[in-house]
Amino acid sequence: MPAQHPIPCILMRGGTSKGPYFKMQDIPQDPEIRARVLLAAMGSPDIRQIDGLGGADTLTSKVAMVGPSSREGVDVDYLFAQVSVDKAIVDTSPSCGNMLSGVGPFAIETGMVPVGGEKTSVVIYDINTQSRIEAVVETPDGAVNYEGDARIDGVPGTAAEIRLNFMDIVGSKTGALLPTGKPMEKIEGIDVTLIDVAVPMMIVRAADVGKAGYESAAELDADRAFFTRMEAMRMEAGRRMGLGDVTGKVVPKMAMLAAPREGGNVAARYFVPHKTHAAFAVTGGLCVSSCVLVPGTVADGLAERPEGDDCTVIIEHPTGLIDVAMTSKPYGNEVEIISGGVVRTARKLMQGNIFVPAATLLPASPAA
Repeated sequence: MPAQHPIPCILMRGGTSKGPYFKMQDIPQDPEIRARVLLAAMGSPDIRQIDGLGGADTLTSKVAMVGPSSREGVDVDYLFAQVSVDKAIVDTSPSCGNMLSGVGPFAIETGMVPVGGEKTSVVIYDINTQSRIEAVVETPDGAVNYEGDARIDGVPGTAAEIRLNFMDIVGSKTGALLPTGKPMEKIEGIDVTLIDVAVPMMIVRAADVGKAGYESAAELDADRAFFTRMEAMRMEAGRRMGLGDVTGKVVPKMAMLAAPREGGNVAARYFVPHKTHAAFAVTGGLCVSSCVLVPGTVADGLAERPEGDDCTVIIEHPTGLIDVAMTSKPYGNEVEIISGGVVRTARKLMQGNIFVPAATLLPASPAA
């Protein structure tokens, strides 16, 4: 076996994240071998990720694996992996809505999905969350278009719009909108909302945890005592949500809310979970927007709840705004969350082979 093993990939920016996109057939199916391969590809564990494609940040240490789907009404399956920068950990329990932005273009670029006209609809099955998402990709002249006027905060310049319509988003990991049946409860004396829409989350009011809610990501990341406190609460949240011991896992995610002050419906900071997101995750945006719409949550009296069954929730984050289109149906004092959609962009950066040490593909040696 040669010392280096080539794996075809396309390096893409998806939303406010970046990473290699692989065909599933080119990545080992065994979870242990797959983890070794992805760690080698990204250059982890190493805070610089100098020996791989990773960008020394959680937002640029992400991987998408895509393959044709055998599911009825679905075009491709998508498996996301969060590769730790400084630890030998590959986590496939969460999804990533930003990396999802590049799945439709990747599927078209690699011939998995044929062009369908000026715009091509790609129905994606998210293996991580067991949900379906429709990606509407601009394909004039029979190819993916990356140039356009759509702008998303956290990304310089403009690009072609990619519309993501999320279906089956309620209860992504726990099977319920409110896994404990309560819109609000206390953990360590702090009011929290434990909610699961696209991703399980623990959401708090910024003021209740000693923050203004308008801090920059760097300001929050510098307060390690704050993260220690939040992590203890997150451990308990995971247990209550039926996720078990979430030590070393990235779900449930966390967010804190404050009153809007830039024309949005709510100000929020999103944690991934041991670092502050520089902008805002798509899945987190869906979950926080649902928290705004559901009565009795920590968002009550803080967020400006939009009216109507089809509405847009605008979330203020460290680098701007994210608009989340929500469809819901009120039932007395309760709300049913039906679907959510966001506009994202993506760009193909490089296409070729990533080389990993051939030894990473060998089966693990049996224990002595």
